[in-house]
Amino acid sequence: MSSPGSLPASPNGPAARAFPPAGSPGSEAGASGRALSPVVVEAGIQVMGGRAERDACPGALRLHEAADGPLARIRVPGGRISGAQLGTLRELAAAWGDGHVELTSRANLQLRALTGVPETRLADRLAAAGLLPSDTHELVRNIAASPLISGRDAGLVRELDEALCADAGLAGLPGRFLFAIDDGAGDVAYAADVAALRLGTGGAGRFAMLFAGRDVGLRVGRATVVSALLTAARAFLVQVEGAVATGARRSWRVRELTDGPGLLGRDTARALDITLGEVDPELRRPGVQEPIGVVPQGDGRVAVAALVPLGRLDDRQLRVLAGADELVFTPWRGVVLPGVAPEAADEWLDALAGAGLEVGAGSRWVGVTACAGRPGCAKSLADVRHDADAATVAGDGLPVHWVGCARGCGSPAAAHVRVEATVGGYAVTVRSGSSAGRVSDGETTGNSTARSAGDGTAGGGTGQSGRGDATGTGRSAGGDATDGSIGTGDGGTTGGVVRGDRLARAVAAARRGSVDGSTAGTREG
Repeated sequence: MSSPGSLPASPNGPAARAFPPAGSPGSEAGASGRALSPVVVEAGIQVMGGRAERDACPGALRLHEAADGPLARIRVPGGRISGAQLGTLRELAAAWGDGHVELTSRANLQLRALTGVPETRLADRLAAAGLLPSDTHELVRNIAASPLISGRDAGLVRELDEALCADAGLAGLPGRFLFAIDDGAGDVAYAADVAALRLGTGGAGRFAMLFAGRDVGLRVGRATVVSALLTAARAFLVQVEGAVATGARRSWRVRELTDGPGLLGRDTARALDITLGEVDPELRRPGVQEPIGVVPQGDGRVAVAALVPLGRLDDRQLRVLAGADELVFTPWRGVVLPGVAPEAADEWLDALAGAGLEVGAGSRWVGVTACAGRPGCAKSLADVRHDADAATVAGDGLPVHWVGCARGCGSPAAAHVRVEATVGGYAVTVRSGSSAGRVSDGETTGNSTARSAGDGTAGGGTGQSGRGDATGTGRSAGGDATDGSIGTGDGGTTGGVVRGDRLARAVAAARRGSVDGSTAGTREG
């Protein structure tokens, strides 16, 4: 583990190559010399490989035109990245973007406002840093993993990524399809389309295969995990194409297929020649606390974990983190430094805290998330990140999600408090898991943690902000809350500052389950 604050040099990229932003026609050659799939635009629908697509998930080769400029999403399987690689992203953000690296709910990373990016350099720099191993599969390398996964189980993430990129047919997966490898904590398996959840602590390793968070009785050994995950993904593509052929709407996620978990479970078991067993009624999402502070590891070393407020890393924070040998970003917009010598833990805690990262469990940012808001999203009525900063106080209870408009991008599927910008102010409501608002696909940013026992999957649209599906984690055994309006703002304009005391009280009351319309917050011009 390097010392805090050291900044590695970024490698120079290979010979320049051109690549199109989202929606641009043409095809290019990748770093490996392979031709990229042609992308053309027909009536606003991207057509890839001859198949009509509405999947607009951004990537490193296909940039998204957000309101603040082009956005690049870099897939980071399992959230694992080296300090040197993060240092490269810091340099790219400083040279061509807004100076920040943004964390998503799948532990991927984003560069925003890339208005000055030379199209012949970005992909080359990413490829040279090892962050773009495949041109054809870069949009589908969506692999979540337990942040504290270790040993042979951790190696499954790399094996899955390599096998996925080597399977030409799986390049056609939607950019919203999510794999997960869970070390038994239950922290990532239940929000994925297909997941391997470790059972017990035996050396051989047995895993339950979950489909859209549902157990169908399929069990495999460690040696079969990668094969089972990819087999399930192939079965998904077959089922989707079959449904589309009958006139059905294209499905992007397993949960969108009629009896998706059952269908894919049976198809996968048949392909693997495995007999489905009994469903385990006790196999359900447990209460999970995201790592923060010093966490012991089984090898005598420790992990040092921090939370990134609203999921944005600035230049100072990036410089500190780039001094680590290895980093693991989490679905809760946190970061874990694994393999730290116990005697070095305090030095890292001080360095992280000094850079503005949260290392204490009582942080006010635990359980708080936000959509992009202004200026990143043209549809937003407010700078929700600024307003969330002004109104967020430490508290417990339901998670809180701030949104800039009625679309509610990134809204958790489980019970949560929704703070929505309106023309007159903010409306604060308690949403149940069954009526959580818009749940669409892609990725969001912020500190999203579902605290109820319900499904922690959050969704956000792929519209102006390029957002989409967020993975949350149940954090307590509490049930879903019922819908209850806290109230809307009582005047003001669409601009200005937050009247923080009233809005903070309204949000705190809603998190505790207290409905009090008199505490509605407002913004004033």
